[in-house]
Amino acid sequence: MARAFTKVGVIGLGTMGAGIAEVLARSGIQVVGVEQGQEAADRGRARIEASTARAVKRGKLDDAAAREALGRITTGTDLSAVADCELVVEAVPESLEVKRALFAELDKLLPADAVLATNTSALSVTDLATSTDRPSRVVGLHWFNPAPVMDLVEVVRTVVTDPSVVEDVEALIATVGKSDVTVGDRAGFIANALLFGYLNNAVRMYEARYASREDIDAAMRFGTGHPMGPLALLDLIGLDSAYAILETMYRQSRDHRHAPAPLLKQYVSAGLLGRKSGRGIYTYAAPGSPEVVADADTPRGAAVDAAARPVRTIGVIGTGTMATGIIEVCAKSGYDVVFRARGEDKVAAVRKKVESSLDKAVQRGKLTEELRGETLARVTGTTELDDLADCDLVIEAVVEDLDVKKALFGALDEVMKPGAVLATTTSSLPVIECATATSRPQDVVGMHWFNPAAVMKLVEVVPTVTTAPDVVATVLEVCRTTNKHPVLCGDRAGFIVNALLFPYLNDAVKMLEAHYASIDDIDLAMTLGCGHPMGPFALMDVVGLDVTLAIQRTLFLEFREPGDSPAPMLEHLVRAGYLGRKTGRGFRDYSRK
Repeated sequence: MARAFTKVGVIGLGTMGAGIAEVLARSGIQVVGVEQGQEAADRGRARIEASTARAVKRGKLDDAAAREALGRITTGTDLSAVADCELVVEAVPESLEVKRALFAELDKLLPADAVLATNTSALSVTDLATSTDRPSRVVGLHWFNPAPVMDLVEVVRTVVTDPSVVEDVEALIATVGKSDVTVGDRAGFIANALLFGYLNNAVRMYEARYASREDIDAAMRFGTGHPMGPLALLDLIGLDSAYAILETMYRQSRDHRHAPAPLLKQYVSAGLLGRKSGRGIYTYAAPGSPEVVADADTPRGAAVDAAARPVRTIGVIGTGTMATGIIEVCAKSGYDVVFRARGEDKVAAVRKKVESSLDKAVQRGKLTEELRGETLARVTGTTELDDLADCDLVIEAVVEDLDVKKALFGALDEVMKPGAVLATTTSSLPVIECATATSRPQDVVGMHWFNPAAVMKLVEVVPTVTTAPDVVATVLEVCRTTNKHPVLCGDRAGFIVNALLFPYLNDAVKMLEAHYASIDDIDLAMTLGCGHPMGPFALMDVVGLDVTLAIQRTLFLEFREPGDSPAPMLEHLVRAGYLGRKTGRGFRDYSRK
């Protein structure tokens, strides 16, 4: 039977330590909080009081429960106050030397059966354990910030941690209403090991001026549903903390992708640490403020210094989910739409899908019957490419095959009127290849919509080195008219979203291959610990493992980053025909559900 902890010490009452103390106290546990100085202890107490007050205001806690929780917490500066605690959790700065010195001191103070826990997010728990005479009773308890809100705790066992200690802390996590994943001692554990490679990649993307910081962040929020963009998240975490975590990961992995981006080091050296210092990648109204204010890097004025070409009629080529969604969105936004399919049966099928979607919108009260009728009246289907000749903009959404797309653009070049804009919805193929298949490369641009197009707000606008400025202005204007959020980026594999997302997914497969954690634990860590709408394996099963592999191969061939080579397990699953939900089996088996 697991041990019930009734009195817990928390060393360090910064944002994380104060949050841990609050969670424990709200669950009926006596808490002893210790800080280095009285002023810091008072600030820690004030943090806890402010947090419980917010919980009361939001109806998460009643006044009596808040008073009782606060009554269970004592704060001070004397480390000996934790001498009779059964468990002590350290939440001091992320320095191995500082933590080792603290553990050595606590080891002398505490009873022999007391458990020592570290909240480190990346340092070796084993290294900390060896600074004590009780390494079997040392464990990692990595909470996520803010602790009262985030539901995940990573429990980190070393090779010498007593299994009963793991059971005891797992029971504690359940008692305080959190979920846990238990893993071995490896830099970054699950969440940070996957998250920080992605964050570092985003810094490198910004450092290369591939896209603006605002567009990188907007792309990941609107394109993947992440609660924050990667650069804003780095500012929240603290650029110094991020740098330290990446350094720790790199020392263990020697993977170039974990080597902190030079720009990150420059920010840290300049004291630009993010929100807490008032300036990092973004500039804030004051230290600690979440309010972003304009600075020298804030975009001003139009993204492109050119007038948009007039667009009244839009052509769409394709009959899949993406094409159907684009047809609906454009027609609802007032454009006349001509779509081309390869047979009359497919023309009828697309029209039926659009009608069905509009009917659902009417049933949900999001569209009137009148607007439904007007939208359908703007949609014309055809099997002839020549019927698109008078369109002002043509968007192709055919199969993701470069040869097919190039042949199509060559045919469009002969059909379309002068000045028409030709756009490809490719998610990773070179737009310039489509452009050079025509005699008008200046009129060709990438317009990567996200699926389902009727719901997703993001469109990546991808000009090539030959694209005319007024063509870019034109598609940006169409995006705004269709109520989409456009982001500008260059013509290279993956653009913004896929170039950041798919290496992260590939890393998750490699983590599974290494038997470090299970599919369920990895997905849980990324949803509960990082706020992602889906875990990486659930997402790959939805996207399709064949699609995931194809995009990762494209990224690997483009950037030649050794760490981005497709995971062998992913290759094997695709070879076996396990492609995800569409085949009934991918990383998970859906055939019995």
